Amino acid sequence: MAKLKMLAIDLGASSGRGIVGSFDGKKLTLEENHRFPNEPVTVAGTFTWDTLRIFHEIKNSIRKCALSEDKDIRSIGIDTWGVDFGLIDKTGRLMANPVHYRDTRTEGIIEYADKFVPRSELYNVTGLQFQNFNTVYQILASMRDEPMYINNAQKLLFTPDLLNYFLTGEMRCEYTIASTGAILDAKKRDFAYDLLKKFGIPSGIFAPIVQPGSVVGPLLPQVLEEVGNINAQVVNVAAHDTASAVVAVPATSDDFIFLSSGTWSIMGSEVKEPIISDASFKYNFTNEGGVENTIRFEKNITGLWLKQESKRQWEREGKNYTHDQLSDMALASKPLQSLIDPDDALFATPGNLPKRIAEYCKATGQHVPEDAGEIMRCIFESLALRYRYTAEKIDEMKGHKTPFINIIGGGTKEGLLCQFAADACGRPVHAGPVEATAIGNIMAQAIAAGELKNVAEAREVVRNSFEIEYYEPKNTESWDEGYERFKKLIEK
Repeated sequence: MAKLKMLAIDLGASSGRGIVGSFDGKKLTLEENHRFPNEPVTVAGTFTWDTLRIFHEIKNSIRKCALSEDKDIRSIGIDTWGVDFGLIDKTGRLMANPVHYRDTRTEGIIEYADKFVPRSELYNVTGLQFQNFNTVYQILASMRDEPMYINNAQKLLFTPDLLNYFLTGEMRCEYTIASTGAILDAKKRDFAYDLLKKFGIPSGIFAPIVQPGSVVGPLLPQVLEEVGNINAQVVNVAAHDTASAVVAVPATSDDFIFLSSGTWSIMGSEVKEPIISDASFKYNFTNEGGVENTIRFEKNITGLWLKQESKRQWEREGKNYTHDQLSDMALASKPLQSLIDPDDALFATPGNLPKRIAEYCKATGQHVPEDAGEIMRCIFESLALRYRYTAEKIDEMKGHKTPFINIIGGGTKEGLLCQFAADACGRPVHAGPVEATAIGNIMAQAIAAGELKNVAEAREVVRNSFEIEYYEPKNTESWDEGYERFKKLIEK
């Protein structure tokens, strides 16, 4: 068969990319055709996304497809981070730059929201973990501080839906991205209208929910005038980047734990129905939407941020270690002598993380790391033990032990961490693919085109197309002892 070509627009919090996927019926190949920075802007004291610049760069990526020798791009799909949105007025125009989820407007908003709906009720309906940047909290902050925006909005569109609207003129609300906002009834897979009413949020501002794999529409004539004559439909992919990444998990069964590993780690399992219980509420697990009406039952964990910020500190001190050097130094250090809680607020902000890690270890009566190798060993072992703790909670709430862990994303390049994860968790780890989000985006487009039947076939393509590394657990007894010490740190 002729190769099917599809364009994935993969937007992260600091950069964006256009990636062309070529599918021959069995294997998928990727080629990056455009990369650009995604730099938020502070305007009048508000931290905002530069959404129109992002849209401009998306058109540049499409234009490069139109100018290439092969103009047969069948479809375009956009995935982004969750929760953030733009407001469209009654004339169809964007009312203001969308506000960044890290803006300070939602400080203290959870307590404010408690006046309308108790947290237990909010969780029992939405199944979402409590984060002050959840969409429901952002809407409440806007209604409290700047009511003219919500009062005059025709529609609220999440970031990928907004960009799809700019391309096609169609207003839709893709399911996986909507599920990140604590505005959906997790069981009904629809807007939680009763909750919205209690918050005073007008339900009419939400566009109809559509599933990944559905068609948004063709490019607007004015867009085609800018990018060139290209016959491509815009498709609803799994618009939340983690949902797209999970599509690319190369599992052969539906019983697995995924770990999307990057600056943040997101660890969870794909389930048929949401898990909403006293235990999931206590451990602050979240239920977000996946492809084929599945639920991603998952937990956010601090990830490679700990290594990245430590590396930046050493560079500020004139020590320019390579990634391989840091791994070698960590491996040469004594195992399991210093541990931290990776999610402790002490490590959440930029600065001298190696110093803070040393201070934490001293304060908790442990060996104080003395060099970069000991710091890196502490970080990797602590992350691996946090993965074990999270995996055990997933098993507890699912009612059985999940047989293996799939690591996807940039963290698959950290071979030592992958091995530690297998050792700590006492189960095999399958690592890859690296470009999981873009791959999952493109696989959803292939399903929409009728070239693949379902996610199971998509995952077979991933296994056929990309290298997967396998790690078997070793030295599990020594990790058991370290785990008991780790639990005392995080359960204090």
